[in-house]
Amino acid sequence: MKASSFDWETRLDAALGTPPSPGERRPVIGITGNFGAKGCELAEGYYTSVLRAGGVPVVIPPYGDVAMLDSLLDRLDGIVLSGGADLNPLFAGAEPVPGLHGVCPQRDEAELRLIRMAYYRQIPMLGICRGIQMLVAALGGEVYQDLGSQYKEAPLIKHDQEMPREYASHTVDIVPDSLLSRIMSGVASLPVNSFHHQAVRTVGPRFRVCAQAPDGVIEAVESTEHKSLLGVQWHPECFILRGDETMLPIFRWLTAEAANYREARDVHRRILTLDSHEDTPMHFQEGDNAALFRRRSDRVLVDLHKMAEGGLDASIMVAYLPQGERTPEAHAQATATADRLLSQIEQMVEGNAEYVGLARTPDDLYRLKREGRRAIMLGIENGYAVGHDLGLVEHFRRRGVVYMTLCHNGDNDVCDSARGNSEHGGLSNFGREVVGEMNRLGMMVDLSHASEKSFYDALEVSARPIVCSHSSARALCDHPRNLTDDQMRALARSGGVAQVTFYDGFLRLGGGASILDAVAHLRHMVDVMGVEHVGIGTDFDGDGGVPGVADASELINLTRRLLREHFSEADLRLIWSENFMRVMRQVQTP
Repeated sequence: MKASSFDWETRLDAALGTPPSPGERRPVIGITGNFGAKGCELAEGYYTSVLRAGGVPVVIPPYGDVAMLDSLLDRLDGIVLSGGADLNPLFAGAEPVPGLHGVCPQRDEAELRLIRMAYYRQIPMLGICRGIQMLVAALGGEVYQDLGSQYKEAPLIKHDQEMPREYASHTVDIVPDSLLSRIMSGVASLPVNSFHHQAVRTVGPRFRVCAQAPDGVIEAVESTEHKSLLGVQWHPECFILRGDETMLPIFRWLTAEAANYREARDVHRRILTLDSHEDTPMHFQEGDNAALFRRRSDRVLVDLHKMAEGGLDASIMVAYLPQGERTPEAHAQATATADRLLSQIEQMVEGNAEYVGLARTPDDLYRLKREGRRAIMLGIENGYAVGHDLGLVEHFRRRGVVYMTLCHNGDNDVCDSARGNSEHGGLSNFGREVVGEMNRLGMMVDLSHASEKSFYDALEVSARPIVCSHSSARALCDHPRNLTDDQMRALARSGGVAQVTFYDGFLRLGGGASILDAVAHLRHMVDVMGVEHVGIGTDFDGDGGVPGVADASELINLTRRLLREHFSEADLRLIWSENFMRVMRQVQTP
């Protein structure tokens, strides 16, 4: 057995050219197998290309068992969707046209499920020929069943060539500044081979066209969501099998993305990841919120599936209160609303006790991770919840609230808001008492949404470090909700932390932000404050989320980007939880 294993490793190293360094693990690339009368088959070019690019190829047979697919995807770092038979139009909600060729429903059904599951997990994927069509069909686009009878935009060139597969038959025009253009070193026109009569008709919302044939037929697509997804209509593996390395960069891109994905996933397994601000309870309703959280839901950005897929261990879910009237009756109603939301969070956790637990301390978070369960902490967004009653601070602390955001969009009895009227000139006298009581009881003071004067007053009054649970950098986006560099430096000097948030309008004025802006804000905050004072508070379900980090399932993408920015695992450990937990420990220690 040992000799056989050694021989395989020797052959693999010979195929790749250079052996791995000690401790290095090559990314594992799953390749979907064709399926027909002879069973599951795989053309040589696919696995040879993966080997040449530095990956370890494995074949994915067309089985549809969800539990088995789930287990398989735990072990894959990337996927190649290979060529083969036509897509059964019934799976795309259409009837067959006369030009439709042979289909394999078993393969279609299994691959559509595989693609969607891999997409949710953020696994890098490369679709080739049929593979590009399956990518698009699985994720919201449409496919021509037969170009010859359905394509009306222009006279067609010959897309189903009758010549050796390793030679080019036509050219494609590559969109400048696209991912494909970068992969292919900026070439504008690329000779390709072509063996298809089906093609992408519309790309849907998740892709954009990045190459077309001279007749306008779509030849390549890439993600609009900053994900590692690429589809090409031609067969790059045939060139590589012949020894022509022109197309090898496509496979090298996939293996590099897969290696980055694997590294991020491994990091998430070793560290604790905490999102310090989520407004998911805003979407809770009377009834079974445990079921809502247990299933994949389009209604919320954070559920058990998305937390698992994004590698998120813990979240602080807040009872959010919009600022309202400040009468005794309105204050009583605000308190009741906060209590109801906190109870709904507790009930949601209790109804999913097998998968998630309630945490009050950093030690609880680590215990739950060891147990293989997600963790939920309680927070309150807006000191409106305590009205003008200091005793309510203790009431909410006894309920397990770990922090309270002193205000929201509007002044309250505690302090002035960044979007308020400077009623108190910072903290009110009552607000100073509230901060002191929070210090005494071990509840963190959160200054997100506060005015600058309130911020500095709280820094002066608080005997413990403070946090900004979901704030970004004003130097990059001049919004009053964001922190100035001077505020961040003062916060760091006092031992506090600021958690970068993914609210579009706080990342880029006028909107249109993406994960690139989120990383830029985080990088700026680290540069100003030091890596020991920065964390992540997404504001998911409170309008937080931008392309690339649009929900909890995509948080692994942030780690991938930060690894590319040369943040170390030690840095990521601090950013993802330890900075925030350090403050929590200091605040909770008598």
